[in-house]
Amino acid sequence: MLEDSPEDYELLENYPADFLSFSCYGSTTVTTHKEDLEGGNLFNGVTNPYLQTNAWGWATDPACLRLALNTLFDRYQKPLWIVENGIGWDDKVEADGSIHDDYRVEYLRQNIQSMDDAINIDGVDLMGYTMWGCIDLVSAGTGEMKKRYGLVYVDRNDVGEGTLARSKKDSFYWYKKMIASQGADLTDLPSNEALAVN
Repeated sequence: MLEDSPEDYELLENYPADFLSFSCYGSTTVTTHKEDLEGGNLFNGVTNPYLQTNAWGWATDPACLRLALNTLFDRYQKPLWIVENGIGWDDKVEADGSIHDDYRVEYLRQNIQSMDDAINIDGVDLMGYTMWGCIDLVSAGTGEMKKRYGLVYVDRNDVGEGTLARSKKDSFYWYKKMIASQGADLTDLPSNEALAVN
């Protein structure tokens, strides 16, 4: 165990953090009814029937992000930075090579709208956002490749087979359009626009 000293506390008092960063993927619903508990969770969590979940049981809950932003800003009065926010999904490649991940677009749209509401309605000082992730990679939590977070699909499966070829998902084109509008355009891509945009 590390020993602390009065000098440590003096440093903390005299040199406070300039900002706070955090990750937010979704919410957990808890219960005191032990018979309702689902196996394998640390937080006495149960499924919230009002929220969509992915194959791994993660609830997509944009209200969670706005609540976290408000709670942290109210408590610490420091600028905030979201360093990770995303959803893992088992994306499917269509016969024509396209990847239609409308669920990811909707997740991003709702979370970006939650950030906008936290800033412009609630007065939260949010200085940055990093979407997780730009490209598919092995999930640190489950060790699976099929749990895909990226805007770009990587041809690799859970046992390491595949060409590693990259393919832009529909969410890539939507995110590109949203960034070009500086977050103002959260509308869907018109049909087939994803295939026509480079």
